[in-house]
Amino acid sequence: MRALKYVAAASLMATAPLAAAQQLSIATGGTGGVYYPIGGGLAEMINNHIEGASATAEVTGASVENMGLIMRGDADLALVLADTAYQAYSGSGDFEGRQIENTRALASVYPNAVQLVTLADSDIQSLEDLKGKRVSVGAPGSGTELNARALLEANGITYDDFTPQRLNFNETADAIRDGDIDAGFWSVGPPTSSILNLAATRDIRLIGFSDEEIENAREAEPVFAPYELRAGMYEGMDEAVRTISIPNVLVVNADMDEELAYELTKLLFERTDELIAVHPAANDTTVEFSIDSTPVPFHDGALRYYEEVGAEVADHQRP
Repeated sequence: MRALKYVAAASLMATAPLAAAQQLSIATGGTGGVYYPIGGGLAEMINNHIEGASATAEVTGASVENMGLIMRGDADLALVLADTAYQAYSGSGDFEGRQIENTRALASVYPNAVQLVTLADSDIQSLEDLKGKRVSVGAPGSGTELNARALLEANGITYDDFTPQRLNFNETADAIRDGDIDAGFWSVGPPTSSILNLAATRDIRLIGFSDEEIENAREAEPVFAPYELRAGMYEGMDEAVRTISIPNVLVVNADMDEELAYELTKLLFERTDELIAVHPAANDTTVEFSIDSTPVPFHDGALRYYEEVGAEVADHQRP
């Protein structure tokens, strides 16, 4: 991570009232993931600290659906995985032929870790062992499914090699617990409540990836990065597990009012402690992480904040 030189942010104070009352919708994900509590925490921060604005967090199908909501103006802010944001902005991957050029970012909030979970007594020890099994790849159109497919295909495994189930986080945990599936993918900020709950009722094991598997994934999706799930993160997890991670980006439409975008970005970074109190994933919500991780242009209002604090914004992050 390159070092950033930026001046201390201005002391916290009440934000200037917006020109007109704003009712904001924040697109998140399922209730068993991290998007929903993070979005709910951000909504509460907006309600408490931005005069003239109020916000609510909405349950959605996560990343891919959220980009569509932003494009159509059906949501004002959305949490999406970095590869989904980039594909939408560039018109590649799942967004080929339907480019969303008005995609803008306020910040990268925290990294997701791809977590592959099975029961402790399962014979699944590696990606290769998924062949012939029943595997949840995430909710339809979710960032989890995009990440799982990219990881698998980069390592020579397709949906034809196993029986894919498209389940959300809570459904995946329930299906593993009940023996209805053999393994499931999560792409989410660890630790996540649905895996914590599963580990409290059944002995589980997280599947680590080899150096070669990680490198293959990074070649296919450059936004992937190596990540280590620490020992003890989930009950019964005695050793650290190597996996891959991907940033989560808070996106808006380019048409958002510049002053509002500025106030939202300032709020996110200057009251981060309030978001950490909601979920520990927000420990990674820093200017440095955002500048190092965001693959699409920042909104002009966000750029104004980054320039105020002396952050070195990359060329690709400018509209």
